[in-house]
Amino acid sequence: MSATGTYEHSLDAKGRLFIPAQLRKELGDTLYVTMGLDGCLAVYPQETWDTFTEKFASLPMSQSKAMRPLFANAAKCEPDSQGRIVVPQSLRKFAMLEKDAVIIGVHNRAEIWSAERWKTEEEEEMTPEKMNEILNGLGL
Repeated sequence: MSATGTYEHSLDAKGRLFIPAQLRKELGDTLYVTMGLDGCLAVYPQETWDTFTEKFASLPMSQSKAMRPLFANAAKCEPDSQGRIVVPQSLRKFAMLEKDAVIIGVHNRAEIWSAERWKTEEEEEMTPEKMNEILNGLGL
């Protein structure tokens, strides 16, 4: 399983966001949405979420404490017949999602960004120099 692509969509008045058919196909029918890195939301398919929670369960209590917000704010989502999921208000606030969103595939998950934050991220990260560093780091 590998999620790929960039998709632009808008949240509706009820906080629903359309998940593109290609991503739904790649990620499956049950998704877990929670806080991600750099102010985005992470969207995990069931299989990845299960692996994630197994690793979490093996942590000592002192380390698992730091993960509380991640699990406390996670939402289990199943796209409706129109391919939309409801993004809870607390997660919309965390990611500064108001209307326009960008959904990107990132290997074993997807990320949901506010369009404004994603634009900034792209401007900072998508340079020829950074791509060379990444590819060289992978030995390519």
